[in-house]
Amino acid sequence: MRGLRDKPLAAVQGSTTLIAKQATVTGDIQFSSNLDIEGRVVGAISVEPGKEAMLHIVEGGCVEGEIRVPSAVVNGKVTGDIHVTGRLVLAEKAEVDGDVYYNLIEMAVGCKVNGGLRHVAPKADDLAAKREERAQVSAAGDSA
Repeated sequence: MRGLRDKPLAAVQGSTTLIAKQATVTGDIQFSSNLDIEGRVVGAISVEPGKEAMLHIVEGGCVEGEIRVPSAVVNGKVTGDIHVTGRLVLAEKAEVDGDVYYNLIEMAVGCKVNGGLRHVAPKADDLAAKREERAQVSAAGDSA
């Protein structure tokens, strides 16, 4: 059986923003690329439209607000709803007080969800865009 350690969710290519352990950020955050939260965020977290992004909430990290991202790994505490259109990993120390809306989910033994789990299938437009993107990458690799 594959576990969380066998195939970690890879970071998105690009820069990483870090909310450090001793930091508290109050206000909504909109980002692209990677956001790692070791401290506390009080506000909504979302991704710039059309951008790929990865959210990591590490053990000890805390978010109080709604989260809307393509991919996330949670090993800290979230108070608010989580909406993930791609893959969501809830690691063993994850604690969610809110509803979780996901396409793909991986849950470790020990994580806690105090709310509902709601599967949300990707939109047809999203699937077509992913197929086209893969075809372009494949064609670029073939011509190299």
